[in-house]
Amino acid sequence: MFERVTSRFPRTSAPRTRAAVLAAGLGTSVVLGAGVAVAVDNTAASGAAGAVQAQAAAQSKAAEAQAKAVEAQAAKAQKAAEAKKAAAAKAAQAKKAAKAAAKKKAASWIDPVESYKLSASFAQNGGMWAHKHSGQDYAVPTGTPVVAAHGGTVVKAGGNGAGDGPAYGNAVVIKHGNKTYSQYAHLSSVNVKVGQVVKTGQKIALSGNTGNSSGPHLHFEIRSTPNYGSAVDPVKFLRGKGVTV
Repeated sequence: MFERVTSRFPRTSAPRTRAAVLAAGLGTSVVLGAGVAVAVDNTAASGAAGAVQAQAAAQSKAAEAQAKAVEAQAAKAQKAAEAKKAAAAKAAQAKKAAKAAAKKKAASWIDPVESYKLSASFAQNGGMWAHKHSGQDYAVPTGTPVVAAHGGTVVKAGGNGAGDGPAYGNAVVIKHGNKTYSQYAHLSSVNVKVGQVVKTGQKIALSGNTGNSSGPHLHFEIRSTPNYGSAVDPVKFLRGKGVTV
């Protein structure tokens, strides 16, 4: 008679096996779902970080542009200030130069008339005077302005050569100091009086043809006294003072 053999391993039922498989599948799904969620979270975090970085870069760029604009504005303001300073310096220099020129003109000698032609010269012989010519003649039309060749005080003015004789016609004599006098003769009119102080270049008369004269001109003398007979070469004198005659 045979014995019945019984298996040590209990037989698993089909329903239980299917339940296990389903549970395993569910677990895998849960794990996969969690991985996907983590991946999504990482992507979102990466996107946010990129946005923050982009915003920071934009702000940095804007700040840099603003700094450059401020720097450019400051440079422009500095350039304008420098230009203004240079203009002021130039104006001051021009004013100083003009003042120096005016001072120099006041202290210098000039021609007694403009646009002239030299005619009879100093010490020249001729039939128009008893002795040698005592001055320099400037041929100019009647009515040409006659100016003081240098600043000084009028000591003679009027007809009869202002006291030097009728040959001079209307005349003016100016005292300049250092024993120097200037005389202007054959004038058509006299515009100054004795004792009047005149400046270099100031109008004192109009040229003419009065007295012993053969045509319109200005007779000009440089004297060592106010009177006739003390004349020196006026052209040489003026050139010695830097005047182009």
